[in-house]
Amino acid sequence: MAIEKIDHPMIQFGLGTKKSAKHMKEAEKYLPGGVTANIKYFAPYPIVMDKGDGAWLKDLDGNWYVDYLMGYGSLALGHGSTPVLEAIKEQFMNDGTALFGTPHHLEIQFAKKIQHYFPSMEKIRYTNSGTEATQLAIRLAQVFTGKKRVAKFEGHYHGGYKEMLYSINPPLNESGDEAAPNAVPESAGVEIDGLEPYIFPFNHIEGIENLLKKHHHELAAVVIEPVQGGFIKADVEFMQRLRELTEHYHVLLIYDEVKTGFRSALGGAQSIYGIKPDITTLGKVIGGGFPIGLVGGKSEILEVSSPNRGNDVFEAGSQGKGTARDVLFHSGTYNGHPTILAAGLATIKDLESNYDGIIHYTNKLRDGIEEIGRNAGLPLQTFGVGSIFNVIWNQETNLRHYRDLQNTNTSNRKKLDFELMQQGIYTKPLNRYSISAAHGEKELSFTLNAYEKACHRLKGGAGVS
Repeated sequence: MAIEKIDHPMIQFGLGTKKSAKHMKEAEKYLPGGVTANIKYFAPYPIVMDKGDGAWLKDLDGNWYVDYLMGYGSLALGHGSTPVLEAIKEQFMNDGTALFGTPHHLEIQFAKKIQHYFPSMEKIRYTNSGTEATQLAIRLAQVFTGKKRVAKFEGHYHGGYKEMLYSINPPLNESGDEAAPNAVPESAGVEIDGLEPYIFPFNHIEGIENLLKKHHHELAAVVIEPVQGGFIKADVEFMQRLRELTEHYHVLLIYDEVKTGFRSALGGAQSIYGIKPDITTLGKVIGGGFPIGLVGGKSEILEVSSPNRGNDVFEAGSQGKGTARDVLFHSGTYNGHPTILAAGLATIKDLESNYDGIIHYTNKLRDGIEEIGRNAGLPLQTFGVGSIFNVIWNQETNLRHYRDLQNTNTSNRKKLDFELMQQGIYTKPLNRYSISAAHGEKELSFTLNAYEKACHRLKGGAGVS
């Protein structure tokens, strides 16, 4: 294991990561900002990784880190998981190819496994990412209901496309009334079509009651992260009332469980709340480290994409029982990719045996972090559900929505993240922690020791307030 390979010195950011700095300088010649996705960047430059091993990452300079980013939560079994590698090899050996371009047996096997844990998904469509999944979910809702507008919640993220890039991390002075937030654009180019989403307040029952009553006649759907960011849990009463209201007003309810599926619980957050949404989206964990997305929901909703309803766009001139306009066209060369479904099935099957152990580790780590914070006189709290949590620098005990999060001390949390990085603990600054089956007692001891050192340095005058 990686921990046995290293005698871990303190990594001096800038001096101990010279190769990462050099790499990023060269990358900027070819890639905008030197990255292939904006989320991968942080100042002064991101650490460039060279190797993964279980719960560990090694950077270009040879520094090892316990990894808590885990591919933004995708790697539930860790790096180089044996079950995943064996499943990929077996799929290639048995099928003789990575891609058929036709229906294949794993599409059904995977769907059955998903339905076992998510019974709300009567029918399923595969996509290539969580972003694609939420896009398709919204299109399905619009076609099924015949309405155009969509509502999302303040502070929630549903992918990097213009319809949803509103009010994810808006300045509080632009956010408006807490009960009826403004739609604040979060990217250039999102206001082109003028159909911004309505913004609903998370964990605010009176707010959703008023807004649904006001806008239901034009709303196709309300889309929500049932656990905001994977770590701020919705109140049970709030979720129940949201389900009641959307059913009453004939507005579809979409659960975006890309982060929470097989992490908040094996059956996602909906299994915790005991609520069946109309549509659910999944991603991340279900691909075993490979790109995947999935949309599932009520049969009558998913059937609007069935090719049995009419011709598709490539048969526009042929005679059939319907035209291309009678079908929601959805396609993709790699949808339901055999290799990815094999990796995903192996991941889910392994989690069925190891999930309790992952939760045990998560809880011990959270308890340890909070205890270290108390002993150091630093206001560290952890919030999360299942195998995801975040570390919040805050004196308050309540964290219920985006505005509470904005009132925490993110500046000191970021300083803590950089101190931890120097001690060999990796997550992108300010990001949540995702635990894998590869994290064990050695990693736990190493992490808590690093926290003690980082907190001691911060308390000793590294600029916290």
